[in-house]
Formats: sequence, structure tokens, C-alpha cells
Amino acid sequence: MSAQTMFDKVWNAHVVEELSDGTTVLHIDRHLLHELTAVEAIRVLERRGLGVRDAKLTFATPDHVISSAPGRRAGDQPWATEMVEAFREQTQRLKIERFDLDDARQGIVHVIAPEQGLTLPGTTLVCGDSHTCTHGAFGAMGWGIGLSEQVQVLASQTLRQRKPARMRVTLRGRPARRATAKDVILHVIGKLGVAGAVGHALEFAGDAVRGFDMEARMTLCNLAIEMGARLGMIAPDDVTFDYLRGRPFAPQGDAFDTAVAAWRQLATDADAIFDKDVDVDIEGIDAQITWGTTPEQVVCIDGYVPDPAAEPNPQRRAQSEAALGYMKLKPLQRMEGTRIDRVFIGSCANSRISDLRAAAQVVRGARVAKHVNAWVVPGSLPVRQQAEREGLDQIFRDAGFEWREPGCSMCVGANGDLGASGERCVSTSNRNFVGRQGPGVMTHLANPATAAASALAGEIQGAA
Repeated sequence: MSAQTMFDKVWNAHVVEELSDGTTVLHIDRHLLHELTAVEAIRVLERRGLGVRDAKLTFATPDHVISSAPGRRAGDQPWATEMVEAFREQTQRLKIERFDLDDARQGIVHVIAPEQGLTLPGTTLVCGDSHTCTHGAFGAMGWGIGLSEQVQVLASQTLRQRKPARMRVTLRGRPARRATAKDVILHVIGKLGVAGAVGHALEFAGDAVRGFDMEARMTLCNLAIEMGARLGMIAPDDVTFDYLRGRPFAPQGDAFDTAVAAWRQLATDADAIFDKDVDVDIEGIDAQITWGTTPEQVVCIDGYVPDPAAEPNPQRRAQSEAALGYMKLKPLQRMEGTRIDRVFIGSCANSRISDLRAAAQVVRGARVAKHVNAWVVPGSLPVRQQAEREGLDQIFRDAGFEWREPGCSMCVGANGDLGASGERCVSTSNRNFVGRQGPGVMTHLANPATAAASALAGEIQGAA
């Protein structure tokens, strides 16, 4: 057998049938549901007279439109509450396991699946959410799907797909002290562009990747979609196995050791060939901050807004000019010192316990600037409870942050968790598109420590 990439190995293990049109029917090991997209998918399924093929492989949690306010019940808006109630009724009736608000496992779908051991090396995992690529940090194939695809998976536990090309990004060097996985992936997107991996299954490699813990690896893979990749993957290793050992849905006892032996074989063969192989130098890079309206429009935290006039490509020049107009920034303006109105620490990119610890370390003993509205939204109830055991919630509260309930919140802005038009927000989320956090809101993506330092300063500011 010829040498294979990790992606090839996982893909080939899940082939059900090769179709004459060049697509492949794949078996899906895990189907994750959330209320924003699943309610309509289930309605379509049932209008077609179909049932759920294997409810035991389907897991649900409300996260997108639920309220993140303390003491919540469902949504802040009537339509959101109606959607959550419909989701509850559907999943209850179809016997789909649901991690609801009264369940200690509830949280953002891409946070709780790894926490519970649902995300395992070598599996296929889909969800009606583009950031399903997060799960590739475990050597899984995770990708987002649309409504009709959700119906197909619910009905058949399979999905018809066209095989993407293979791409590897090898990170060379080591970043500076303040740079996290979030900064590394923003730097990579800045170098390769938001279309740099379109049509590819992306594998991250290099010593820096191997040095990241699992939460950092999840952040790295979370933003793979932001450079157009179909999915992002990292080969599983001892770091992966140590994280998974003892998780509720992971294999237990001798079965875990047997699984690890198989998982070790998933790594890309030494002489495997990729369709696209790219090295990115990350030696010494510092914390990053976006200045524009896509994740590729990014500079070092102590850098300057680029001058569109220096861009030789007319299309890119026009994009930069439009971004600066929306963001109300000037060419060659220094990023640090730019006044802000909001800070959001949360999202499936940066709401895990390590993220909250990093932010709390910056915040301890200080106060949020009087004009800044700052939120911390843990990624799950286990994260929230762990943070409270460590006293992180009190550190944030004492500093003037709002300590909120788990959910997508301001990352997606689907349930009233929005900024006001004209507000500038430093956010640990994964997208800074026009209007993403509210019409007219200007979003700067950053790591949790940078976001925390900016909240205290009242302006964009790198952590010490």
C-alpha cells in the first residue's frame, strides 16, 4: 500500500460506497446538534416521513440562541425561547441525548464534545456549524454541514462528500512569550490568506504544534475554516491520549489502551505526499490583533494599520480601504492605544479553562476601565464550575467583568448578545466580519490575555 496522509487513513476507514459522480458515501461516527440549525433539519426530516437512523450516535446541546445571562431559562427573546423549547421536544421524542441547561455537561458544542470524550482520534464528526473543524485537534475528521446534509446524516448516519485535496502547514520556529495558539493561527491566516486552504483538508505539523496542549490545539484547528480549509487536523500523540483518558464517552480500561495502539497508527506516513505543502515561519512572533474585517487583516499587537496605497493588487487594495472605512481606522495608525468600548472573552475559539486562567492572571487586582463593558462567557458548565473552584469568577467580578452562563453569546450574536452600533470590541472569538457582533460593531480578534489587558486599559493593549 502506498504512503498515506492522516486524512487519507481516516477517510478510507469510513468509505461506505464510491458513487459514479465522483462523490463518496462516508459513515458518520458522531452527529452533534444545536438548536439554531437542528430544529429546522428535524422538521424537514419528519416532513419527509423519515426517522433518526441511530440516535445513540447523535448528541445535542443548546448553545447558539440560549441566554448567557445569570439565572437564564432559555432565550432572551421570545423567538429564541420558542426555538429552545422546540429543540427540547424534538430531541426528547427522538431519544437523542441532550445536554440541557439543567445538565452539568451543557456548553458550546465544540467545547463539550471533547470534554465528554465524544471526540476521538480517527472518527468522523459533523455538526451544523462551520467551526466543527475544532475537533480535528484530536486527529478526527470534523467539518460543518448544511441543513440538507443534517437531514441526510439523521436519516442514514452517512454523508455524501467529494474528497478534498490534502494540504500540510508546517510551523517553523517558536513564537514569543506572549503569543498563544490564537496568535499563531492568526499569523498563519495573515500569511496565507482567507482563501489559502480552500478545497483542502489541512494538517498542522511542526514542533510548535507538538508543544501545544490540547486546548491550544483546538484553538489552532478552530480557525482552519477561516483560511478556507474544509477541515483541520493534528496527529494524535501522548498529549491527546492523556487528555482523553477517563473521559465519560472515551473507551475505558483495557479498551482505552487498545484504542491508543490503533490511534498511534493514524499519523501521516513519512513519505506521504500532499497536494499542497507549506512552511510558515512563526519564530519570535508576538501577540496579534486584527485591524480589518477578515481574520487575514492582522498585525502584531504593537504594529500599525497597513496603508492600502502600498498594496499593488487593486482588489486587495479596495478590500483594505473598505475595511478601514468600516473599522474607522486610518492608514499607519498604531493599534495599541485605540480606544475600545467592549471586551468579549468567550466562544469556541477561546472559552476553555486555560483561556480563563490566562485572562484572570492579567486581571487580578485591577479594574476594567469605566467606559468598557466587559464579559466573560465560559465555554461550558464544567469550565464555569472549574473556574469557580479556582476563584477565577471572583477575580473577574472584582475587576468589573460580567461573569455569564455558557453559550456562544457575542461570538454569533444570535440572541441579543450584541454590541451597539459604533462600538469597538476586542473579542476572543474567531470571526470579525462586518456586523458579526451587531450592526456597526467593530471587532478586533485577539487572545484572552490581550483582551483582558485591553479591558483594563480601555484601549487596545498587549498583556505585560
